[in-house]
Amino acid sequence: MQHELIRLEAGAKPDEILEAIEEDGAVIVEHFLTDARADGIVEELWPYIARTAPVGDDFAGHQTTRTGGLQNKSQGIRELLVDPLVLDAAKAFLEPHTEKVQLNLSQIIRLLPGQPAQELHRDRFVWGKKMPRSFEPQFNTIFALNDFTAENGATRVVPGSHRWDWDRKAEPGEILQAVMPKGSVVMYSGSVLHSGGENRSDGDRIALNVDYNCAWLRQEENQYMSSPPEIAATFSKALRDLLGYTMANYGLGYYSSPAFVPGIPDTLPPEVAFIAEEDATRLQDQTLRDQVLGEQMEIDTF
Repeated sequence: MQHELIRLEAGAKPDEILEAIEEDGAVIVEHFLTDARADGIVEELWPYIARTAPVGDDFAGHQTTRTGGLQNKSQGIRELLVDPLVLDAAKAFLEPHTEKVQLNLSQIIRLLPGQPAQELHRDRFVWGKKMPRSFEPQFNTIFALNDFTAENGATRVVPGSHRWDWDRKAEPGEILQAVMPKGSVVMYSGSVLHSGGENRSDGDRIALNVDYNCAWLRQEENQYMSSPPEIAATFSKALRDLLGYTMANYGLGYYSSPAFVPGIPDTLPPEVAFIAEEDATRLQDQTLRDQVLGEQMEIDTF
């Protein structure tokens, strides 16, 4: 008989989370968010969630709505995206393959009554199947913004499937549901088989899906279109960096400013785009230039 996923308490350390994910491909951290924090996120986002129509295909769900670009819509989300308790776990999980991590996507997944169970899948296949099996490109989370029950479509997970051959199919007895109280989160590898469950209840199942990936990979959600520079300028530097407005490595992510400034390099780190106009002019000053261009080009490590 299939064992249950490991359950950890809020405040679990990254090494505990990684050990459980190594074992099963996924782990539940209970009550990661307080009820008040979970309710606050839903309250902030509800005007957008309520107006979001289903994508309308078999995979995404005809009775499922997906609301994205959440950093633009909610202060609570902006705080959660850079929360060290989840971000440190993401960094530790991806550290063998990257020097920086970035936000892959953020979305509210709302299962409406009558939504069938989604097809089991591996999120990493968004980049295809040509990456080495040993390479883990992403670290994923699904937060329960209301109680996840067997009836309302709690996320389905196949423990151990992150080690399977890609073509192996899961038997019914190998699939379990991440039943968990509001505020809890299931953290999982991009390689584990999982899906949304069937909503047999008369109410919605509301999940927050936040995924991180290696900063040198293309993001599933185009963050530069979801949060273009004029919007990103209102965010903290930590959040901008997470969206991709920083160098992913020494030479990855530079840009050439459309507002050419004579006397400075034309291959600039993205941070320069968020310097005040008067400071941008002062980049011609060697001291400021060294400070802005030199320090921003340094490679961050964990």
